[in-house]
Amino acid sequence: MSNSATRILIIEDDSTAQVFLGRVVIANDGEEGLRQADSFRPALIICDWMMPHVNGLEVCRKLKADPELSMIFLILLTVRGSVEDRVLGLDSGADDFLAKPVDLNELRARVRAGLRLNRLYQALQEQKRMLEAELVEAAGYVRSLLPSPLVGNVNIDSRFIPSRQLGGDCFDYYWLDPDYLAIYLLDVSGHGLGAALPSISVLNLLRSQSMDGVNFYQPNHVLRALNETFQMDDQNDKYFTIWYGVYNQAKRQLVYSSAGHPPALLISNTNPEDTEVKQLKTVSLPIGMMPDTKFINQRCNIDVASTLYVFSDGIYEIMQPDGDIWGLDGFIDLLSDNRRAIADQGLNYVLDHVKTLSPNESLDDDLSLLRINFG
Repeated sequence: MSNSATRILIIEDDSTAQVFLGRVVIANDGEEGLRQADSFRPALIICDWMMPHVNGLEVCRKLKADPELSMIFLILLTVRGSVEDRVLGLDSGADDFLAKPVDLNELRARVRAGLRLNRLYQALQEQKRMLEAELVEAAGYVRSLLPSPLVGNVNIDSRFIPSRQLGGDCFDYYWLDPDYLAIYLLDVSGHGLGAALPSISVLNLLRSQSMDGVNFYQPNHVLRALNETFQMDDQNDKYFTIWYGVYNQAKRQLVYSSAGHPPALLISNTNPEDTEVKQLKTVSLPIGMMPDTKFINQRCNIDVASTLYVFSDGIYEIMQPDGDIWGLDGFIDLLSDNRRAIADQGLNYVLDHVKTLSPNESLDDDLSLLRINFG
């Protein structure tokens, strides 16, 4: 116990008990004990129940309410031995009890046990920190694979914001030839590396155009080939949604197909006082669910100065404080009602608004968003 002695705090107002227990940092009452706990973060606290000002139960409650201190192992000293008192102490946050007068041998055994549990907790925390660091690194790798903004006759800006856990969002856009531009965005089910790896595989497969016999100018052909390659029975039960489109800039025509994905939103403003929003979507199951799923193409003409938004559902499936989800309709209203502000400030305007809707500092799901301007 000597190696861990400097990490023990004793909160005890009885001077005799202090001498009896005194081997580390001592606090005379609950107020001082809370200050000491916050100052040097002990692994274990021995605290008397009966103290003036702030008693042991209140110390327990305050410590367990503080995320930074809540995992300190806390032994409560008490002369109160009834079952009701023990239940009250446990409900207040005590991890163990010791009856007064204290037996030194029993105290040592309880402290050793508490320190063992604290070491286990610290080891778990270190593993958690390492895992989080690896997820951040993996998210950085996924971000490095994503395309740079596109500038020219067609302008594309994009945002990728991973949630607390790395997820399966991925997107790309590139010219198949000087006239045809491919655009897609996919979202793999689940979170973590298990979702990120399939999305990276799809990105590499489509970017290399290495699927034999596939016409990459025809979105439904691409989705059919992906569905044959990524059946969930062979992919650890992972499936994904995708929106895939090909834009012909000579004809100003977009051909698209989707598999269980949210609709792309085409916003045009041919009349300055009338904003038109078209939802571009085809009906089919996500990729990987059924081997014989059918995929179809749809076509639409693109007016001058139209804007296309392609996104994952993390941009609008945001839980509100009242328990409702913000939803796709709210997102459509944001884009159509604030078209001028978005034109001036770009996607940051959209994301700043979305972040104000989330009660949490980080989003619950990945968020990917493409904004394509057909100048």
